[in-house]
Amino acid sequence: MQAKRKRLAERPGIILEAAAAVLLKGGSRALTIDAVAAEAGLSKGGVLHHYASKDALIAALVARKLTQLREEIAACEAAIPPGPSQLPRAMVAHVRGHYGNDDESSRALLVASIESPDALQDYRAFVADQLGRLGRIEGACPGEGSVLFFAVLGLFMGRALGFHDLGEADLQPMLAALERIAGRSDS
Repeated sequence: MQAKRKRLAERPGIILEAAAAVLLKGGSRALTIDAVAAEAGLSKGGVLHHYASKDALIAALVARKLTQLREEIAACEAAIPPGPSQLPRAMVAHVRGHYGNDDESSRALLVASIESPDALQDYRAFVADQLGRLGRIEGACPGEGSVLFFAVLGLFMGRALGFHDLGEADLQPMLAALERIAGRSDS
């Protein structure tokens, strides 16, 4: 009985891994409940039991990605001395450490989520949260945190969507400029 419960508890993760694999291989159009079921080795009903639609799968993938992103930013934040510039500097540190990572799966997920209202709502909530945190930094110039956030977001999204692939020679001066802006809060 416990083995069956364990398998059932693991099933949502297995389904999300299968959905991510289907999305990576074939893009948004290939992401169907049938394709995910086949990839996961489950019945269509087994997938639908946990995720009622393609949109629900995409929203769950986005939620998982945003949780990972929050954890990565928090880890960067923990490595920086406390102060007004901690969060802005953590965002720049995150870009520095993750700029070239995982762009194929990120691209596929971003494209798929554009048509999913729930997924877009999760992205919007993440952006609002980050902007809210940046707006509460004492001593920061109004708007500077938002500009920094959108610059960082632009670097990530532009890379993920294939709009640019900056080399080190181009990226490093930009990151240095962002670090200077981020550090102004401590002055």
